[in-house]
Amino acid sequence: MKSGPWRLIFLGTPAFALPSLEALLDAGEEVAAVVTQPDRPRGRGQLVTPSPVKELASARGLPVLQPQRLKDPALIRTLADLRPELMIVVAYGRILTHEILALPSVGFLNVHASLLPRYRGAAPINWALINGEKETGVTVQWVKYEVDTGDIFLQERVPILEGDNAGALSARLAQRGAALLVRALEMLRQGQAIRKPQSEEGVSYAPPLTKEMSRINWQLSAPEVAGWIRGLDPRPGARTLWQGQFLKLFGAKVLKAAGRSGPPGAVLRLHPHGGLEIACGQGSVLIKELQLSGHKRLPAAEFIRGNPLLKQVLE
Repeated sequence: MKSGPWRLIFLGTPAFALPSLEALLDAGEEVAAVVTQPDRPRGRGQLVTPSPVKELASARGLPVLQPQRLKDPALIRTLADLRPELMIVVAYGRILTHEILALPSVGFLNVHASLLPRYRGAAPINWALINGEKETGVTVQWVKYEVDTGDIFLQERVPILEGDNAGALSARLAQRGAALLVRALEMLRQGQAIRKPQSEEGVSYAPPLTKEMSRINWQLSAPEVAGWIRGLDPRPGARTLWQGQFLKLFGAKVLKAAGRSGPPGAVLRLHPHGGLEIACGQGSVLIKELQLSGHKRLPAAEFIRGNPLLKQVLE
């Protein structure tokens, strides 16, 4: 049993980590420091920009550390001097060292966007959509050196909705993960720590997405094509080739799951409810928005006014 707040260090980088950090602060926990990745060039202009977590931490007056090297002895000393009871990592983006994992006196927790042991790795949300899952979830786990293999503290199942893309699902899971984390810390305060070893069955992986993966193979079935587009939406964006230019596709939905509507990749029509119908190896998909390289993202009806896409075949 413990009274009072936990003294902790938070590690995170992207927007997915923001609800967890906000929830910890709102719950009155003592965040001694925030560790995030160094400022990097981002966006079209490649301006050097702080991470979303740094922006929030700075706005809330929290000390921020941005180490280039996690094995730096000076970093280890700085973290150790903070004497954390807990350390919490949410999408930090780097593999933690044995020295860092040994620092907190009570334990090291992670919020992961899947139902472990499924989808261990860097891109669980994307791969759940790519693979056509109907359900995913969030896990609060005890961190081990081997990535995403730690004992499970808490899990919550979350349905994947028909209209979900990676951005929408990520936002929802981030909120659920934050609530689950706060619950876990309260259980710890009450002496109710849970350590459930992960099953050796059902293990799957979610490796980082590469640029090569983003090009759509129109020979796939409509559910498979829609899964890829949803899983890559909004970033990095699914791509196809049209007249020698890369074209990004967003807002995919299966129109026909089976049958042949035309050559794979053929742009069949502008659908009455909006969006372009495109033929796949089996069935067809509806694409709501498109974006040519260097141009704005546009609704399908507006896009085809300036681009003769109908009856063309995408590659």
